[in-house]
Order: sequence, then C-alpha cells, then structure tokens
Amino acid sequence: MKKHLLLRIVCVTFAAYAQNNNSTMTQTVTPPVAAIKAKQLEKHGDTRTDNYYWLNERENPEVIDYLNKENEYYQQSTAHTKQFREDLFLEMKARIKEDDSSVPYFYNGYWYITRYEKGKDYPIYSRKKGSLEAKEEILFNCNEMAEGHSYFSLGGLNISEDNKWAAFGVDTVSRRQYTIQVKNLQTGEILPLKIANTTGGSTWAGDNKTLFYTRKDEVTLRSDKIYKHKIGADVKDDALIYHEKDDTYNTFIYKEKSKKYLVIGSSSTLTSEYRILDAKKPDGEFKVFQKRTRGLEYGISHYGDKWYIVTNKDKATNFKLMTTPEGKTEKENWKDLIAHRKDVLLEDIDVFKDRLVITERKNGLIQLRIRNIPLAEEHYIDFGEPAYTAAVGANPEFNTSTLRYSYTSLVTPNTTYDYHMDTKEKKLMKQQEVVGRFQDLH
Repeated sequence: MKKHLLLRIVCVTFAAYAQNNNSTMTQTVTPPVAAIKAKQLEKHGDTRTDNYYWLNERENPEVIDYLNKENEYYQQSTAHTKQFREDLFLEMKARIKEDDSSVPYFYNGYWYITRYEKGKDYPIYSRKKGSLEAKEEILFNCNEMAEGHSYFSLGGLNISEDNKWAAFGVDTVSRRQYTIQVKNLQTGEILPLKIANTTGGSTWAGDNKTLFYTRKDEVTLRSDKIYKHKIGADVKDDALIYHEKDDTYNTFIYKEKSKKYLVIGSSSTLTSEYRILDAKKPDGEFKVFQKRTRGLEYGISHYGDKWYIVTNKDKATNFKLMTTPEGKTEKENWKDLIAHRKDVLLEDIDVFKDRLVITERKNGLIQLRIRNIPLAEEHYIDFGEPAYTAAVGANPEFNTSTLRYSYTSLVTPNTTYDYHMDTKEKKLMKQQEVVGRFQDLH
C-alpha cells in the first residue's frame, strides 16, 4: 500500500512539473507562423489550394529565413532536454564498438575491407591483394575526405575488371544527389572528372574504360537517364543511352555477376522491364529482354547459356523461377524451373558458377535453398533454431563454392557465416559484440 501511495505521489509530482514546465515554455517561446500564399494546383481535372506551396522554393531568402526561425524555435523549446539528450547519446554510443570492421570479402583477386577507427565518424575502405596477410591498400579514407563538410557520404564504390579504376559517388548536401568521380588505383590520382546529380552508382563495361551511370531529374530526384562516359573524355560529351520518360518508373544499370552482360532496368510498383548488352561491346545497342507489360514483374540473372528469371508470370503471386535460352528472352520462351507455390514466397536468387541460391519465405521464416546446377541436386541450410532472421550477404565473386550469409535470433547476436555449398560446413566469420551488461543479464 505504501509503495502504491509513493508511486502516485511521484507521478503527480512529475505531471505537475511537466505541466508547469510546459506552461512556462508556452509563455516564453512563440512558434513562427508561415505566411499563407494561396496557389491553385490542378491535376486529373481536380483543383486544390496549397497555402504553403511557396515553401518549395529552396533558394528563396524568405523560405530560408522561415526555416531558421523554425530551427531557433526548436532549440529554445527543447533546451531543457539538452543534458538528457547528451546522456542518451553517450549511453547508445557506449554500446557500439567504435573500432569495428566488416568481414573481408573476396572479389576479382582482392580482399575488400571496411573498417572504423575509434573516435572517428566515417569508414575507411581498403583492400589486400590475394591474401589477408598482404599489405593493406587504402582506397578511401572518408574521415579525411569529409573534412570541411557538415555532411559527407561516399557510395557506389565500383572497381573496373582490370583493377585499375575505382568509380565512386560523393554527397555533401544530404539530398542523395551524388557527384561521381574516378580514382586511378595504380597512381592514387583522383581524376578531375566530376559528374553531378547522379544516384552515385555506376558500372564499368568489359573494356575497362567505359563507365555507365544514372542521372536524376533535378526537381523530383527520380532516376530517369542512363549515360555513357569514356575515360579521358569531357563529361559534356557523354552519350545519353536511355531516357525513362514514364514518371512512374525509375531506371538503373548494372553488370551481371557473370560479367557477360550490362543490364538497364526500369521498374514501377507493378511492372518491370530490362535491356541487355554484351559488356565487351559497350558501344552497341541495348536489346529489350521482355517489353513491359502492365502487372508483369520479373528480375533476371545470367549463367552459362541461360537466363534465370524470378517472375509473377501466369498469376504467380508468390513468384516462381523460370529459365530461357540466352538468345530467346521473350516471355513465350520462359520455362518453369521452380513452379509457383501458394505457401512459399520466392524472394530472390543469387547465381554462382554451377550453383544457385534461392531465398524463400515459408511460415514467416527465411529459407536458403542451395541448388547444384550441373547435378540438379539441392538442399536447404539448417539454421537449428525455430525462430530467426537470415539473409544472403555480400557475394560478388562468381567463381566460388562459398556462400556468405547473416543470421540472428532472439538469443543469437547478428552473426556472419561462410557456408560451403558442397560440404554443408559453415564457418563463423564474425559475431556482433554486445557491449554493456546485456550478456550478463541474459
């Protein structure tokens, strides 16, 4: 009874303090009020009035002044929480391992590593040739690159097949409008080339001198144009390869894991379409894989003399896996490899030389299905727990029998495994260190 009474007294006291504190703030801090400037907007035959459309004008001094007043109001209104916010930040930071690093992954002769140093905010990207015991080659130290910027993000790191060039995107504004640059990995020189207003991602052709990239609409930020750049050429001479004019679609470009094809993709909520080109012939014409048909979704992966297609064709609401000959890509030629199932969602596939990894979901749980293509044999990875989350990790190397995947459960911290797809042996590569008293309490 005494405990209940004490609890009520504490609650009433806290509520009274909060109400009094809020009342004091209300009296002393006045929120800014945006001016009403009515603008008529018409769409689909309907007209509506937007009183604050003028706030879209990002460079308008009046807009900037209003935003500064909003920020000032926020600072004044939350000044009493400053110490509390600092305490929360320090508590969360104390549970994060600052000097952490990724599990190295192998690709095209090099081991690639992302690591962090204690007391620094940004990652360091590096690689080692052939062996993890080899000398470390720093590709990008983002801590140095971020100096002088209030915001910094590096993305879209992409290495040419001859390991000479690294394309990368930099955003210093926080609008996901990246400027693509290129670094010569043999000399360490960053070329004067700067390609603005891109997604940050890019793809090297098989000739190691042609770079494809995606630009955005400057107003909507929709990725809508694919360009081609030649090393040594002026950016203004870059050729427009594809323009996605339908504003319900976005477009992108990548290279197949087999390295044989360049692929331009276009996707909307319910429909997808792809175009393909021999990666060794970047000046050729892209060919439509299967023209867009409303409601038809599909994704493609190349291996050998076939294409593997994850699709909802034939009302396969949970998707199915189909194949088609390399030179006959229209949907009339597609054949079922894994038929549609009402109780299993086929989410994705990952292609390796002679092996196929299928990500499925059944009864709410992810299943990883391993298929040996030449032998037509398959099995599922046994995770050993009734409830968990698993996902295929970074597997850029095509010629390997090892699958990397991540795993976590209610009693297992986030863990990275390497799984041998033939012997079924798994090797623990890294387990997230739980900093603090969590392990003592559980």
